[in-house]
Amino acid sequence: MESSNPVLGRAFSKEGFAKFEDTYAGPSATPLETGRMTIDDVVTKTALLLAVLVVTAGLAWKLNLSGGILMAGLIVGFILAMVNTFSKSVQPVLVIAYAICEGLVVGVISHLYNNLYNGIVSQAIIGTVAAFGGILFLYSSGKLRATPRFTKMLMGAAIGYLILGIASLIASFAGVGNGMGFYGVHGIGLLLAVGGVALASFFFVLDFDQIQKGVQAGVPERESWRASFGLLVTLVWLYLEILRLLSILRQD
Repeated sequence: MESSNPVLGRAFSKEGFAKFEDTYAGPSATPLETGRMTIDDVVTKTALLLAVLVVTAGLAWKLNLSGGILMAGLIVGFILAMVNTFSKSVQPVLVIAYAICEGLVVGVISHLYNNLYNGIVSQAIIGTVAAFGGILFLYSSGKLRATPRFTKMLMGAAIGYLILGIASLIASFAGVGNGMGFYGVHGIGLLLAVGGVALASFFFVLDFDQIQKGVQAGVPERESWRASFGLLVTLVWLYLEILRLLSILRQD
């Protein structure tokens, strides 16, 4: 199968590997495998990046940073995301810098949402953890797999959702949905938000699949930074989609 996740696919594109859970439960690496990526490497670095993001987001919230910081975080974060995705050699410092930028974005947006809907952030965090855990369970049990058909459908849906997102942004400038674009239109906004949460959740299947392939292919340990980066991208995406969905549900 060709690479599926655009973030992880450049590094992890081998075929025919064992199950994700078998990889994690397998024996310790032999001396010949030293220096190769393991699931433990990915878990450790993902935890580190999440810690960086949470601390940064907490500071952004506490300091009540402005929209200017939000825009700067979005722009710099996008640039770093492109570099981390397409560079031949992953740079840990750039991955950590991306986590800091996303922390600023998440912190500012979360504070804004929580001012409008008290308690919505804790609900979004619980929803994100539940969705991640649910998809991980379904993947590890074999109920979800990144088959060629599944991957094509998911990538097609992602492209369609991106086009709708751009169109919604343009429409928001014209005052559609009270400045919220299609997401502010009754009924349509709710369907789009539900679709966004589902799409982001299912992208974890591609993440897990590519990480599994990377481990089995014996890619260098340094690539665990790229794997963790890919997971962080999907986690932030899912959290923001859930935040938006909850805000629509809580509107009077």
